[in-house]
Amino acid sequence: MASGGGAVDRGVDFANYFCTYAFLYHQKEMLSDRVRMDAYYNAIFKNQDHFRGKTVLDVGTGSGILAIWSAQAGARRVYAVEATKMSEHARELVKANGVEGIVEVIEGSMEDVILPEKVDVIISEWMGYFLLRESMFDSVICARDRWLKQTGVMYPSHAHMWIAPIRSGLGDKKTEDYELAVDDWHNFVNDTKTYYGVDMDVLTKPFCDEQKKYFLQTSQWCNLHPDQVIGTPAMIVDIDCLTTSVDDILKVRAQFSSSITVETARFSGFGGWFDVHFRGSKDDPAKQEIELKTAPSIDDPTHWGQQVFFLQPAPRVSQGDLVSGSMSMERSKMNHRLMEVEFAYEIRHLSGMDGQPVTSKWYIE
Repeated sequence: MASGGGAVDRGVDFANYFCTYAFLYHQKEMLSDRVRMDAYYNAIFKNQDHFRGKTVLDVGTGSGILAIWSAQAGARRVYAVEATKMSEHARELVKANGVEGIVEVIEGSMEDVILPEKVDVIISEWMGYFLLRESMFDSVICARDRWLKQTGVMYPSHAHMWIAPIRSGLGDKKTEDYELAVDDWHNFVNDTKTYYGVDMDVLTKPFCDEQKKYFLQTSQWCNLHPDQVIGTPAMIVDIDCLTTSVDDILKVRAQFSSSITVETARFSGFGGWFDVHFRGSKDDPAKQEIELKTAPSIDDPTHWGQQVFFLQPAPRVSQGDLVSGSMSMERSKMNHRLMEVEFAYEIRHLSGMDGQPVTSKWYIE
């Protein structure tokens, strides 16, 4: 469970993305996520008919655990592709667990790897923060189009993205941090001019823009408590992993509507999360559908947590108010594995007084 490949500027990818997954500490963080692990384990072993005697491709195998489970579930052959030197650890684990005759670990980018045959199953843990960050699904789509049999199945088979209004004090803290940074800059400009005779004020605007992006326009990773969700969740993306193309996810656009469910609260921002499902295919459905959820939870948090997009200022809302609008998400021009998100929304108050339309932009970094 790690990295699969990338088609854009391979050198930058290896420097800024793949290297993270080459460390065991990062693999341990993911392997310690019980919600994640249980979902994949149950998906495989409660649907062994999809694996018994079949060929399997694990895209971005990381430590190799999905490949090992696939072999233990009865797969005839498993091709475990990994773009980093983590492949060396995966080979050791495969051998230590007695499945080296079934699992072949291949080091290389999924876009470049040549397999000796097509496969019955593609399995991958490709999901990034808010589902699409990291753009690893591109590599899974490439693998599917090149190597999956017409009768093959995808694990997971479906994915959804959700947003909902939330309340949180972290937005105020980020605003305070931004104001402190700007105040500190002004002191710096004054001191530099007083003591060293150089006027730095010409850089004030770019500095403030830089700090605004960092503190106020960059989404925040959070483990939200369910009580912090103050409106009905709205699905904004529905992905069929068997048919979705890269073009379909290059820019995501969606309309949404959410009804406020608490008596009164500050509408601090939007929380975003995802779920994936292991359903098999229409022609070859799973015997037992398994779901992996990353929604706010007391008992079952995940390492993905939720992405939060804070509003400044945070308006007050009451039960029955309607928050509606549109959301778009596209890849950053600076780094295709990062995302730029824009919300255009308005609040329709139950009292009859409507709020002004607002458009805000954030970055998932």
